[in-house]
Amino acid sequence: MKPAFNYLYSLKGNTICIVEIRKTGLPAAAPHESVYQWLLIDLNTLQVQPLAVRSIDSSGLVQERFFEQGYLKFDDNRGTFIEKFNVGQHQLSCIDPSQLPEPVASSITFHLSDKQLGIPA
Repeated sequence: MKPAFNYLYSLKGNTICIVEIRKTGLPAAAPHESVYQWLLIDLNTLQVQPLAVRSIDSSGLVQERFFEQGYLKFDDNRGTFIEKFNVGQHQLSCIDPSQLPEPVASSITFHLSDKQLGIPA
């Protein structure tokens, strides 16, 4: 079964994409972390890694997300993702979800699908 979700934020760099999705069709009482999810996609391998949110901050036009795996700061046009322990730093551009490369979008859909979870159709 194809997962039902909407993109809230989409950021793309040279080697990674980061997206926030909102799962639709869940009960109104579903926990926040079940509804909203941040994902990091490696553009070379198309591996999708969920990002564990630690905290969120928003001040005016700037958004900040602190993940277990790193730190993301972005506005309407661009962002920076700094990996934990400053292992890597990625400059990102905010893009419309329709501009996500098709293989990336397919990887996200598969990651969120029942097939990926091993649930029979």
